[in-house]
Amino acid sequence: MTHHPEQFPGTAPVSFVRDLAVHGDRTALITAGGELSYRDLAARVSAAARRLGPRRRLVLLAGANTVDSLVAYLAALAGGHPLLLVPGGSPGTLRSMIGAYDPDVVIRPVDGRWPVEERHAAPAHELHPDLALLLSTSGSTGSPKLVRLSHGNLQSNAESIARYLDIRATDRAATTLPLHYCYGLSVVNSHLLSGAGLVLTDLSVADTCFWDLFRDSRATTFAAVPYTFDLLDRVGFAHMRLPHLRYLTQAGGRLAPDRVARYAALGRRDGWDLFVMYGQTEATARMAYLPPELAESRPEAIGVPVPGGSFRLRPLPGLPGDDSAGDTGELVYTGPNVMLGYAETPADLARGRTTRELRTGDIARRAPDGLYEVVGRHSRFAKILGLRIDPQQVEAVLGRHGVDAFCAGSDDGLAVAVTAGTDPGRVRRLVADECGLPPRAVHVRAYPELPRLATGKPDYRAVRALVPAPGGNTAERGGPAERRPSARREPARPADLCALYAEILDRDDVTEDSSFTGLGGDSLSYVEMSVRLEEALGRLPGDWHTRSIRELTAAAPAPRRAGRRRALETGVALRAVAIVLIAGSHIPLFLVQGGAHILLGVAGYNFARFHLTAAARPERVRRLGRSMAYIAVPSVVWITGAVLFADGYDPENILLLNSVVGTHEGRQEWHYWFVESLLYILVLLAAVLAVPALDRAERRFPFGFPLALTALALVTRYNLPGFDLRAPHLTALVVFWLFALGWAAARAGTAGQRLLLTAVVLATVPGLFPAGDGQALRTAVAMTGLTLLIWVRNLPSLGPLNRVAGLLAHSSLYIYLTHFQVYPLLKEHSALLALIASLAVGVAYATVVTHLTRRLPALLRRRGWPAPPPGGKSRESGEIEGSGQPRPLGPGTGTGRPEASTPVAA
Repeated sequence: MTHHPEQFPGTAPVSFVRDLAVHGDRTALITAGGELSYRDLAARVSAAARRLGPRRRLVLLAGANTVDSLVAYLAALAGGHPLLLVPGGSPGTLRSMIGAYDPDVVIRPVDGRWPVEERHAAPAHELHPDLALLLSTSGSTGSPKLVRLSHGNLQSNAESIARYLDIRATDRAATTLPLHYCYGLSVVNSHLLSGAGLVLTDLSVADTCFWDLFRDSRATTFAAVPYTFDLLDRVGFAHMRLPHLRYLTQAGGRLAPDRVARYAALGRRDGWDLFVMYGQTEATARMAYLPPELAESRPEAIGVPVPGGSFRLRPLPGLPGDDSAGDTGELVYTGPNVMLGYAETPADLARGRTTRELRTGDIARRAPDGLYEVVGRHSRFAKILGLRIDPQQVEAVLGRHGVDAFCAGSDDGLAVAVTAGTDPGRVRRLVADECGLPPRAVHVRAYPELPRLATGKPDYRAVRALVPAPGGNTAERGGPAERRPSARREPARPADLCALYAEILDRDDVTEDSSFTGLGGDSLSYVEMSVRLEEALGRLPGDWHTRSIRELTAAAPAPRRAGRRRALETGVALRAVAIVLIAGSHIPLFLVQGGAHILLGVAGYNFARFHLTAAARPERVRRLGRSMAYIAVPSVVWITGAVLFADGYDPENILLLNSVVGTHEGRQEWHYWFVESLLYILVLLAAVLAVPALDRAERRFPFGFPLALTALALVTRYNLPGFDLRAPHLTALVVFWLFALGWAAARAGTAGQRLLLTAVVLATVPGLFPAGDGQALRTAVAMTGLTLLIWVRNLPSLGPLNRVAGLLAHSSLYIYLTHFQVYPLLKEHSALLALIASLAVGVAYATVVTHLTRRLPALLRRRGWPAPPPGGKSRESGEIEGSGQPRPLGPGTGTGRPEASTPVAA
């Protein structure tokens, strides 16, 4: 056997440490301060191993994501010294472990240096030759109970992980998890074994500097625990450009299946893989993984055993889920990475292998497709009032109702911790109904943040400790007033915003972690929501619709005094102004045309914001189809009345086919060209997004895709094929490029991209309209509106003006539909009165349509018909999508309130 120069005879080598120098000048470590090659790393490890001395001793290391800490870790392995690895940021844990195990050597940071503290010149304990590493078990940081791992455990698990992840020498992994955590340590081991690079950092994924380092170092992967995905959602990970990202790994606890599927779809869109993994410290890290190609279709599974490992299911009679077929039971793992055993005192360090297989404590089933699924936790079962309760299943049930919770059981009752803003009474009723427990046995308490360990895992001990004893009622009421977030008088309380979201979106599952887009909000509800939120919070951030309620309230400025200046979103302002210009010019009270063409750009802008989410392709197409129906149906109803009771319209107007088969003999036939063009464009885009390759292209190139469509649309903008077009500027073929421009404007993230779109506007809008008086102004109006859409996200405004603009923008589709029949009745008497009446009738029609829309599901159910689907699971946020009924995209549908906008357009 070949030993590392500092390896003690009789101890097994860890090959990936011994072979560091084999990788030569390849980059091993990347930090904010520079890079270190494998050759230099090997030299530093060898020097550090020599400093540990000639006798094999127990070394305690304060783990940290630094070069010095990593070198000390590798040096101990290289020299064969058993290493006790503890959290470097926990002085209490350091003191506890030093007191419990009396290590011979302690390495921890002192004034920026990492000295080797000699506590015993000779080993104070007998150390088994196979012992390489001691780690705390999950959830037991600071406890004297440790997992004993061998050199062979570390080597075999690193090899197994490197194999199924296909880690390459060109990969570079960012250290998003601490070194003392077995998952974070496995990332280090597997990448060093493969000659890959490590981007060594302790920055959080919530830190902008982390992503700067990630891009600059051309990192290809990072590891995530479930809580990491909360942070990724908050920082807008779905919209980041990470050109070198190759795969993302997840472990450290169960990730909700809908979120697994959503991130797998996101990876498919952007060209990277998601590996969902399952493991425990007792297995050195990993026991199973889900092949990434199955993550979308089987997100609830943990997958298959890692290479070299195997599972069996130990029968557990009497437990829920047990069946005679033998495909459900406690999951038991066997493999070369199974620990030697536990240590609870220094005397245990002399023991050899005491564990041959690992009983995980998880209840699992083997599905017909061969994948394993964890369905419960044996060790977490509680017997409450004679009933066996699985807290993990309770968490899953609450998750399906939109409640994020940690549950823990005891003999006295079931403890449920939820986030602030959640109704404890509702949670208690849900749990009691699901478990068959009396409500008095379910203790619910809300906290600003769910209790977690340093690793991000749930802190179930804290859940048990913090929930009051049975018989108390403070938990059910939400705790003492001084501990309830809602007890303080604040400018905007999360509970108030939850109620506002529930009202406007017609939802009963709103929580503080809900976002507007995650709840299925679209342009129909966008206007009212933005106006009402702006009143409650003050100035809104540009991406408010993707932020959670919790984030919005946390970032809200102090309340404004009445009459002080507010902001109005440019899209909302353009819709309000455009519909007034359209109606006023048709009367004519004035002649300022171009508003309808601005609305087409706004329609494309809203389409990108509310329909091109991270939802799966079929769900995208379904939502778009529902939105088209909610534009077409009210339009057809009104136009049918116009054909029957007014002059100048033909049956093809009812079918929205005038621009295709109409006789084109009268001006009135073209009144509804905007609705026709909008629907034709949406039908085309639904067909485009239904094609998997094009759907993937749009997700991967969010700006380039609409820019390419804009370029293609210029072919018909200039009618290069030579179609016989009676009114080119009113035809979908010609004006589609405006919709694509608005789409691209929503995706433009840099000044260069906005400059490019501005150049396109300046070059292509002139010449669109037929020559004649007022067409120069029409061109200028359209160019100004589109340029504002590209560059300006908010305009200065006042509260009352916001409410009026919101009302008009929300109702803009209906004003457009109805004003053609309203203003002729009054224009000869008063053009201004005709305009006011046109706006009022459109608002009234919007109110009627929205009222019927909201009542439709209940009416259908009463008549025994299937109600319209409320929407599926949002693949963007993991929350329920849709608002109870489909909502349009365009120029405006609504309630009589300044609700939300148009189907797509307005």
